[in-house]
Amino acid sequence: MAVRVIVQVRARPGHGDAVAEFLQSIMPEARAYAGCTSAIAYQSREDLDDVLLAEIWDSREHYERYIEWRRGEGVSDRLKSMLDGDPVTSFVDF
Repeated sequence: MAVRVIVQVRARPGHGDAVAEFLQSIMPEARAYAGCTSAIAYQSREDLDDVLLAEIWDSREHYERYIEWRRGEGVSDRLKSMLDGDPVTSFVDF
């Protein structure tokens, strides 16, 4: 069953643009990954350090395989080094 994933990240103060650019740069690979229907990064207009990912996956299992791949590639560690706290991930229904 398809699942929507919302990931909210908080950039270190003043680094929102860098986080948004980094996420935008990896979105094509996310969209091409098996099971991904959509992956978009948004940056808040009111607070540039607030960035949101909105993704649709064929299943939670597809998403979790993708995350494991990203961890293995070092992408998760690179992103975490740019953040002020851990990402908050929510799985929501349509």
